[in-house]
Amino acid sequence: MTESAALQLPAEWRDFFALTKPRVMSLVIFTGLCGLLAAPGHINPVLGFTAILCIAMGAGGSGALNMWLEADIDARMRRTAGRPIPAGRLRREDARDFGVALAVSSVLMMGLAVHWLAAALLALSILYYAVFYTLWLKPRTPQNIVIGGGAGAFPPLIGWVAVTGEITAMPLILFAIIFVWTPPHFWALALFVKSDYANAGIPMMPVVRGETHTRRQILAYSVVLAPVALAPWLIGGAGAIYGVAALALSLLFVAFAVPVGLRRGDAAMIPEKRLFKFSVLYLFALFAVLVIDRVLSQSGALT
Repeated sequence: MTESAALQLPAEWRDFFALTKPRVMSLVIFTGLCGLLAAPGHINPVLGFTAILCIAMGAGGSGALNMWLEADIDARMRRTAGRPIPAGRLRREDARDFGVALAVSSVLMMGLAVHWLAAALLALSILYYAVFYTLWLKPRTPQNIVIGGGAGAFPPLIGWVAVTGEITAMPLILFAIIFVWTPPHFWALALFVKSDYANAGIPMMPVVRGETHTRRQILAYSVVLAPVALAPWLIGGAGAIYGVAALALSLLFVAFAVPVGLRRGDAAMIPEKRLFKFSVLYLFALFAVLVIDRVLSQSGALT
């Protein structure tokens, strides 16, 4: 897209908002909030709101930096060609400056207002996604989303640390749940947008290793996810309500993954789309039940 074309389509606030990847950010905010609410102890409501705001700003900054760095790739993919930069509505430099401003201010605000350990984790999550995943992992290895899954796993850990000021087993398990959940979630999407990644030259698993291998990996990770999701209950960090819900949700996850893992698929990719949609619901429901279990436990309703 030429500079003159970009000038014909002036940026609006919606374009800057789109840079933050609102759909991704909503999941980040939710899991971060759940980590904060499930943590033992209490935090001043104003500081709690500030912590979640910082997590949201950090996620938005990461998204903007990702779009700045991947503008050429986005232009070659149908799924992303309408984003502000490849569509010519926003200059790359503006996206870069917006991303840096959000990222830096979020870390400083978190450190000054809430906790410097939480700020350090937030900074690490931003660097992990914007630099380690975007620049190094994604264009180089089909394991990109496996290792890169750590970027999206930080929010509940950050929320927990904002309250407690320390890293313990429980927030690390919450990190692990999202880390293991990410490959089957994202590879389900990658299966039905495989041609997009191939055209962009991105070595996603279905492009490099083929659909059959990817399907087996989806099923394998889905099975592994179940005990990881149950771990908060197994170590005593959550109660029976969470344990029963985690077991039921995880069995459903596996049930959705089985037809994806054991068949070659068809043009419609219906099981893949169902798994992708359910995987989003799964994570929202799992973390919501964790908070409900914690609230009921604190109120004495479970005693």
